[in-house]
Amino acid sequence: MNESALQQKMPNTPDGQQQRLQELKRLFPDLFDGEGRLKLDDIKQLAGETVHNKERYDFTWSGKRNAKQAAYNPTTAALTYDETRSVNPGKANGNLIIEGENLESLKCLLAAYRGAVKCIYIDPPYNTGKDFVYSDNYNEQRQAYWEQTGGAEAGIKVDTNPDSDGRYHSNWLNMIYPRLLLARQLLKDDGVIFVSIDDNEVHNLRKAMDEVFGEENFVVQLLWKRRASSAMADNNVSTDHEYVICYHKGELNDFAGYAKDFKSYSNPDDDSRGEWVLGDLTVGMTASMRPNQAYDLIDPATGNIFPFNPNRVWAYIPQSMDKLIAEERVYFPEDNSKRPMLKRYRNELKSTYNPFSSLMMDKVGLNTEATRAIQQLLGGNIFDYSKPVSLLKTLLSQVCTKPDDMILDFFSGSGVAAQAVLELNKQDNGNRKFILVQLPEQTKADSEAYKAGFKKISDITIERVNRVINGYGENPQPLNAGFKVYQLTKSHFPRVDFKPDPEASEAENLQRLEAYITEKEAQLIGLFEPHEIRDEVLLKNGFRLNYQLQEQPQFTANAVSLVNDGEKSALICLDNTLSNKTVDQLLQNPQAFICLERALNTDAKWNLRQHLKHLFIAF
Repeated sequence: MNESALQQKMPNTPDGQQQRLQELKRLFPDLFDGEGRLKLDDIKQLAGETVHNKERYDFTWSGKRNAKQAAYNPTTAALTYDETRSVNPGKANGNLIIEGENLESLKCLLAAYRGAVKCIYIDPPYNTGKDFVYSDNYNEQRQAYWEQTGGAEAGIKVDTNPDSDGRYHSNWLNMIYPRLLLARQLLKDDGVIFVSIDDNEVHNLRKAMDEVFGEENFVVQLLWKRRASSAMADNNVSTDHEYVICYHKGELNDFAGYAKDFKSYSNPDDDSRGEWVLGDLTVGMTASMRPNQAYDLIDPATGNIFPFNPNRVWAYIPQSMDKLIAEERVYFPEDNSKRPMLKRYRNELKSTYNPFSSLMMDKVGLNTEATRAIQQLLGGNIFDYSKPVSLLKTLLSQVCTKPDDMILDFFSGSGVAAQAVLELNKQDNGNRKFILVQLPEQTKADSEAYKAGFKKISDITIERVNRVINGYGENPQPLNAGFKVYQLTKSHFPRVDFKPDPEASEAENLQRLEAYITEKEAQLIGLFEPHEIRDEVLLKNGFRLNYQLQEQPQFTANAVSLVNDGEKSALICLDNTLSNKTVDQLLQNPQAFICLERALNTDAKWNLRQHLKHLFIAF
C-alpha cells in the first residue's frame, strides 16, 4: 500500500532523500526523464564512468546502504523542553543541551539549524571492543528506546562490539556514517568539523569522511600527545597519542593560527615605515652551493667589512643586497665581529598569525589536565576519558573567530566543549553558542559517578556546564550565561501511534487516520503544555529553539502570536478551532501563518491555501 498520503499527515521532520532529489532536479533537470525519474546512465556519464564498467575504486562495508538511508529517513521524534534542569534559561541565548540519541536529535535540529553551525567537534566511541554506544536500537519506532528515555531514571544501557565479531569495523562505520552525513548538512558553507579518534578506526574514519565531505576538503590530521610518560604494552610499544581529523565543508577560510607576539618590535631610529625587528640575513647554504651569494659585505657609512661565512652565505645576490642597503633595510652593527641583520617591518607582514601546527604539542594539555578539571568541577573522578579544555579551546579558536559562531558536539560526554565555548566568550567578550547532544547512558552502579548521584552520563554533562556557569572552587566566578535542556521524546501528536490496516485501501486508512486524529487530538493542548506543542511544530518547520513570541492583540477571536528566531518569522495559532474572523484578518494582510490542521473547517483551509499559498502551514 502507498503510505505517502498517510505520511503527509504525520509530524515528520523533512524527508532528506526527497530534498536531495528535488535539489538535483532543480540544478540539473536534464538528468530526469519526462516522468520525473532519474536517468542513472546519464549520471554515470556525467561522472566520466563507462556505463557498463563494474570495476572501480570504492569504499564499502556490510550495511552501508542502510546506514545512508538511516541518515535521510525523516523522524517523528520531538525535542521537549526540560525547565527543571535548565540553567539561567533567560540567558541561554541559543545554548542547548539535548538529552537523547544523537541520530534522531540531529534530524530534529536539521530543519532549523541546517547550514548554521560554524564548527562541529565530536569525540565518538573509539571502537575498542568494550562499551559501544549506539547499536541501531534507538529508532523512534523501537519501543525499547522510548520506554527507557520516557522519563525513566535508568537511561540507556550500551552494547559491546567485540573484535571477534565479523562485522566489527562495519558496526562502527554504520554508527558514524549517517551521523557524519547529517553533520555536513548542519555546517555552514565555511564550516569545519574536528573528530577525535585513535588508531582503531582512524583509517576507516578518513575514508568515510573523504566520502562525506570530499577528499579535496581534507584539512589536516592533527596529532595530540595525550600523556607524558609511556605505559606498558603487550607489543612493547606505548601509544601516547591520539588524532584529531579535520575537514571543511566548502569555502575554507584560513585557520586563524596563533597570534604573533609583537613585544619585540620597536622603532628606535624613527623609521617612517614603522616598528621593526631584526631578522637573519643569511641562509644555510655553503659557498660552493651558492657562489654568487658568497661575498664580503661593506657598511657604506663606516667602511667596516663583514666577511661572508663559507658555511652560511648571504640570503641575496649582490644586486639585491645593494638595493636593500640603499633602502636602509640592512642594519649594520658597530662591532664587525657581529653580523648585519635585515630589518623586518610589522606593517609588511602577510599575516598577524603564526601557522597552526599539526602537532599541537605546546598549546594543548594532557589527559591529566582533563582529569584535574573533572575533579575540581565535580569533586571526584566522575568521568573517564574526557578531553582537556585546552584542546577544545585550541581547536575552536582557530575557526570560531566571529563573536556569534555556533558550535555543535553530538557526542558531548562531560560537556567539555561547552566549557571551552564559555571560557572563550569570557576571554574576548564573545557570544558564541553551543549545542550539546548526549545519550542518557547509564553510569555503572559501582562507579564514583553513580555514588555521587549521577545516574546517567547526560546528568554529568548538564551539571558540569551548570558549575562552569555558576562558578566552582574556593573563588567561584559566575558567568553571565545559561542554557536550555531538551529531551528527545516521542512526538506530542498521538497520531504517530496510528497503525494502518494492511488489508484496507489507502482511502480507507486515510479516513481511519482522520477519525483517529479527531478522537485522540481533540484536546491536544490539554494533554501537553502549550510550549511543548509549539516547540515541536516550530522546530519541524525551521524555527530555532531560541525563538521569541509576541502576542498579537488585533486578533480578538483567537490567540495569535508572532514568532521570530532572528532568521525567520510567522504568525502562529494553536487553538483547537480557528474562527472565520481570524481567517478574514489573515487574508487582509498575508504573511506566514502556522496552525493546527484540525482547527480548520473546509472553507477556512481552502481560503488560506488559495491566498497564502506556501506561506500557509497546517500541522
